[in-house]
Amino acid sequence: MGRLSLSYAGHLSDRVRDLYHGTVVPEGIDLHFLPMSPVQAFNRVLRGEFACGEMSFSTYILRVAQGNAPFVAIPVFPSRTFRHGAIYVNTAAGIAAPTDLKGRRVGVPEYSMTAAVWARGVLMHEYGVQPDDIHWVTGGLTAAGRRPLTDVRIDGVTIEHEEQRALNDMLADGAIDALIAPQTPPALLAGDARIGYLFPDVPSVERAYFAKTRIFPIMHTVVIRRDVWERDPWIAISLQQAFERSKANCLAELAIDEPLPISLPWIGQYVRSIRDTFGDDFWPYGIEPNRPTIEALCGFLHEQGLAPRRVEVNELFAPNVQASAGIRL
Repeated sequence: MGRLSLSYAGHLSDRVRDLYHGTVVPEGIDLHFLPMSPVQAFNRVLRGEFACGEMSFSTYILRVAQGNAPFVAIPVFPSRTFRHGAIYVNTAAGIAAPTDLKGRRVGVPEYSMTAAVWARGVLMHEYGVQPDDIHWVTGGLTAAGRRPLTDVRIDGVTIEHEEQRALNDMLADGAIDALIAPQTPPALLAGDARIGYLFPDVPSVERAYFAKTRIFPIMHTVVIRRDVWERDPWIAISLQQAFERSKANCLAELAIDEPLPISLPWIGQYVRSIRDTFGDDFWPYGIEPNRPTIEALCGFLHEQGLAPRRVEVNELFAPNVQASAGIRL
């Protein structure tokens, strides 16, 4: 029996590099890895162009909640980021604390995007700021004309769409008071003093959040087209194991002291500090190491009125992967 040919779309990072180069090969599979931006991957995977690929975790959970998910996921998480640092403010708006966001105009590229769901969850649960306390403005971060991917309407929550101006410019000019965005606004990168972070010491706040909650926010997962998985369910286990091996190689390389594997001074000391905080596997895959994080996101999506019901963690992943004794779940 020959090897099964599968196409994969996703962004190229150190965690999946060995899969892309073929250093790690999924058992029984010829994986054709097409690197692209996450947004491109999401859109093309949603259109069914690939057998498997990277997917917005919130988009996938919402599809499961709505009962129309054409995919099944494996507990692999190519992208995860704390989102306290994704909240930016106009420095003249008088916003010194999260509670100062109440009654303000806050921009976000897409209301239902995973980064925004996490940021709102933090504001709700850590600072008592509810979604209906804020006037939301959606639109393009760096260019005008972006249209919402989904028409989000939630009782009691004001969501205005802006097509004439970019959110980056609106924040700098004070047309919005704050912004939640997965990418840093270009004006801030350029040194524009009119824009700053809601939390001036982002790493300290995010480390404290992790110490309190044990949550390391997940942004993306890996999905397999349902018809492909139903025809050959074994591929879920093969892909899970391959992604695990690729990531393990990445973490092992980061531990090398000489020569430096990454072009950053003091990377060795930084990696050791990360291990002290998170443990040796500081980018865990699998269900059990990530259960608090996944449960939190499922809860946030329901609380924020985006999901019609709260999805249970075990609904999300291929049953045969969950049942496999050979994978740490």
